[in-house]
This record gives sequence, C-alpha cells and structure tokens, in this order.
Amino acid sequence: MAIQAAIDAYHTLLTDDDLAGASQDQLDDQLRRRGLFFGERPLCSVLRPRFMTPGQYKFLKRRTAVLLRAFGKVYRAAIADTVFRKQFKLTDWEEALVQHDHGFATASPVSRLDAFFVSERGGMKITEYNAETPAAAAYNDHLAAIFFGLPVMREYLKQYEVRSQPSRHSVLHALVSAYQQATGRKRHRPTIAIVDWREVPTYSEFVISKDYFEALGFKCVIADPREVEYRGGKLFAGGIPIDVIYKRVLISELVERGGMDHPIVRAVIAGDVVMVNSFRCKILHKKASLAVLSDERNDSLFTATEREAIEAHVPWTRVVEERTTMFKGLLIDLIPYAAKNKDHLVLKPNDEYGGTGIVLGWEVDDARWQAALKEALAEPFIIQDRIHLPHETYPSLVDGAAAFHDRIIDTAPFAFYGDYMDGCLTRLSTDSLVNVTSGGGSSLATFVVEKR
Repeated sequence: MAIQAAIDAYHTLLTDDDLAGASQDQLDDQLRRRGLFFGERPLCSVLRPRFMTPGQYKFLKRRTAVLLRAFGKVYRAAIADTVFRKQFKLTDWEEALVQHDHGFATASPVSRLDAFFVSERGGMKITEYNAETPAAAAYNDHLAAIFFGLPVMREYLKQYEVRSQPSRHSVLHALVSAYQQATGRKRHRPTIAIVDWREVPTYSEFVISKDYFEALGFKCVIADPREVEYRGGKLFAGGIPIDVIYKRVLISELVERGGMDHPIVRAVIAGDVVMVNSFRCKILHKKASLAVLSDERNDSLFTATEREAIEAHVPWTRVVEERTTMFKGLLIDLIPYAAKNKDHLVLKPNDEYGGTGIVLGWEVDDARWQAALKEALAEPFIIQDRIHLPHETYPSLVDGAAAFHDRIIDTAPFAFYGDYMDGCLTRLSTDSLVNVTSGGGSSLATFVVEKR
C-alpha cells in the first residue's frame, strides 16, 4: 500500500467543513483537558497524526536496532579505554561521574533517536542520539488517544485499520528493570521520583506520567532537585523515601546549579538510589558520539552490517579540531575544508539542546560562519554534513476550513535498553531546526495504517 493513498483519504474527509470543525473543536478540548501544552503553547496544531505503512515501521525498527548495536559498541569501548573515551570530549566533572558503575546493564535504558525518515527504501538519517533525557513518551500516548477519538477518525476507521505505537509502558518497565538489576530486589515495588525543575515547560508530562505510574500501583512523586534531601542513607522528596529516579533534569544543570555534592549526586554514587538514565549516559548523549560512529579511525569496531548502516543513516560527522580526515572518499584538512564549504555544513555544540548554538552554514554569511568555526575550535563542537529535510502535507483549520501546508517532518523513535525501538514520536516544523523545545514545532502520535 502506498502511504500517500492513506494520507489522501484522510485529507479528503477533512474537506467536509463540519467534520473538520468538529475535529478541531475536540482536539482543542482534549489538549486543554489533558494539559498537553508546552509552556503556553498547544503541543499539537494539526488535524492529522503521522501515518506509516507496516513496511516503513518495520524498516525503522530493524535499522534502529543495528544502529543501537553500534552505539553499544562504542559505549563499551569508551568505558574500557580512557584514551578512546577522549573522542567524546567529556568535561572533567563528567569524566569523574562516569567512573560510577550504575549497576544495571546499559547506561541509557530509555533513549530516543532524532532522525529524518522518508521511506523504507533507505531514506533515513540520524542527526542526534538523545541518550540522557528523552522526553515525550507520555505525550505520545495521550496524543494517540486523542487522535483515535476525533470525529474524522470515526469515518477514517471505516476504510483503514489504524494502530498506535505506545511507549510509556516501556519507560516504566525500564525504570523497574534498572532498579531490580541494581538492587537485586525482584519483588519490591519501587517508589519513583520524577525529577526536574518545577518551572520547565514539560512539567505537564510529569503529571500524566505520575498518574500513569500510580494507576499501575507505583507510588510516585514529582520532585524539584532543590527540594530533595539525603539523610540516613535515603533520598527523600516531599518527605517520602525514593527508590528510583526518573531523571528528567539534565545532569549538566544539576551539577552547575547544585554542585558535585548535590544530594542526588551523593545518593546515586553511594548506591542509595537508582537513577535512570545513569551518569554514564553522558558518553553517548554527546553529539560527538555520531562522530565516533562515522569516523574512519573506528571502522574496525563494527561488523560489515553495522558499517553499512552507519554509512547509510549517520551523516558525516566530526569533532571540530585540527586534523586530516576522510570526506566522501577524499582526504581533507578538516578546518580549511570547513572554512571553504559552509553551504553544506552545520556546526553543533557537543552538549546542548533545543537548537541552542547550532549554526546552519547555508543560512549565515561567510563572516558569521568563520566566527562560528573559530568558536567551535575553542569549545567542543561537532561539524556535520547537511542532510535533506523531508516534507509532508498536514491539515490545520483556517477560517473554518481545512488548509493543507507542507511541513518539515522529524522522526523520533524511542529506544529501550540500548537494544530496540518501541514507539515513535513525530515532530513537525516550518523551520530548518525541528525542535519543539525551541518553540519551532508541533508533536504528533505515529500510527501504522493499512487498508481494510
């Protein structure tokens, strides 16, 4: 089945103004009732979810698994070899924290790849690996429930079979599994703390995650790092002893604001609380991890299948530094080459989020690019080859009727235990930087669709 036929059928239904209006009214009502806002902005502004064919979704899962295996290899090499680990450009305090063995199998039981995916015929490029604080699994599941209930979907389901791809259950399983591995306590139901600053715009997701965990019988609190206490060998939030932290706060912010003797840092290092993801997640979370994968110096780590997947799905990426390297089969002197070829290159800080610090070479003049390159040499930055940004048409209600506009579409598969994909968020944008945190986009649930 061609995916465009399934999309066209949905869009045709929305040419009925009454059906489009009723669907928009229900979407707005449900977003409001469920608190699905990013700060003050609705999380979703379009009337259609993301559709994939079964073949596209299987392709995504299969190729994601190969890439996760490759990430796992460079992670283990980094843990075993301090010289190899230098490729990731950890700071001194990060280097100190990654010495801590978290006690469970992988540093990032919960993670998310950020990719641009066109079709199962090979059009997928990974631009980042969010191995530290992958947000939106709970948002994804609520958005799926909302779209299933829209009036337009009532009519669409008469023609097409539609399956959502939930993921928050796997978040809970990953938290409990990490706790059990670290403590050996298989039958104890751990108390969970969702930890982040209370003023962050994703706070509403913490509330719906807490409701979900509690509905399944787990005690759960939402905790601000400024309010936790560590005493008597236990970490407390709101006076409640905590067994496992669902860490949403960035480690860099926690350490910068609270220092290395913050109660959470001390409790984790002492083994008195389990934290997911662990301090060692910083290794793969660094954008340099894509450089480590695609750098010819590390080819011997991978099987032929993994090298083929890296070549196909990871854009050419290098840490910005004085060196020679290969680019599409040619030996280049990296910095002079970067200085002369801004129109197909992008600079990214090694550890930022929300699009902060990213410089798209083709969108700035030469003076701005040269200055950015100079800055990138002084701080850990990566440089990456430009990729094609796929577009797809999405409907929204304008003046009482459905209007259809092209949007850049980003594919963000959730990954668990560094092993497999389960669920997939989709993000839309009209800007080149597709990032909801930066205020440039809309989030969608992803559905697999088949003709009845």
